[in-house]
Amino acid sequence: MWINKLTPTTQNWLGQSLTNTDLKRAQNAELIKRLRDWYAYITQTTQDVPSLLRPWLGIAYITAMQPFADASEGKRLCWKICLFNAAVWLAWKAKRFKGPMMTSFMHNPLSGLSFTLLTSMFRCVQANTLTTKVPSLKRDLVIDLSSILRSAAYYYFIREEDKQQPRQLESTAAWHFLAFFISAGLFSGLVSHLVSAKILYPRVVSQLASSANTAKKTDTWAAAVAASSQTAANTIAKTATPNILPSLGASGAVYGAVTLTALAFPESQVALFIPPSYPINIQYGVGGLLLLDMIGVMRGWRCVN
Repeated sequence: MWINKLTPTTQNWLGQSLTNTDLKRAQNAELIKRLRDWYAYITQTTQDVPSLLRPWLGIAYITAMQPFADASEGKRLCWKICLFNAAVWLAWKAKRFKGPMMTSFMHNPLSGLSFTLLTSMFRCVQANTLTTKVPSLKRDLVIDLSSILRSAAYYYFIREEDKQQPRQLESTAAWHFLAFFISAGLFSGLVSHLVSAKILYPRVVSQLASSANTAKKTDTWAAAVAASSQTAANTIAKTATPNILPSLGASGAVYGAVTLTALAFPESQVALFIPPSYPINIQYGVGGLLLLDMIGVMRGWRCVN
């Protein structure tokens, strides 16, 4: 569509072939035109609103839409994902939807449902307190961890597009990024599923079938007294049986984006907002996060959380 729109103009006036940058610029120009048309429509439809409130409606629209128009396509895509997560979160808060949401947006490894591997990704996106500097870009960017997901990782896909031989025209890298985001989330959910189904579940079955949880015969009064005295111990043993919890959240997808950034921009630096905020190489930072999580998993999150 964009090639058909721009080819005659580009060849006649510029005397050169189209590039991916031309397609992206044209796409952005049409978005800005559409936003202006919406503003004109809002202004026209609010003529009956009291004159004291009418300017505030325009200011509110401009305040909300101007950052969207100025942002890169990667940021816009991330904002859309965040809005979808917010809608899912609001549905969780409604009592009438809580039951269906627990069934459809949490992946229980023993439920027999597979589509929840996808839907459970969009339960939440957690805020993080990391910043990063990406020197590979034309200017240094100081952005939080979620912005890595929407800026540096997206920039990597644009860079890889330009390396394709033969050259392939693409007006957007959003679909590459979205495919990567979903694939990373699905992979992390699948790993969690396999751990629960192949490790935790057999362990639960073996513990429940062990002699400590097997009811003893009470043919005599002494045996009945002995069995009753062991009720508390049996209860503790059953309580100690590991639970198979459902998985949810976008942590796997975020980790994928952070790891991609660390591999694509190895000279970047990350730092904490809170002290100590000394910047370190992003590969050391990501490696430290992975090591911390591995220790937490092995320790059952008793000392590390």
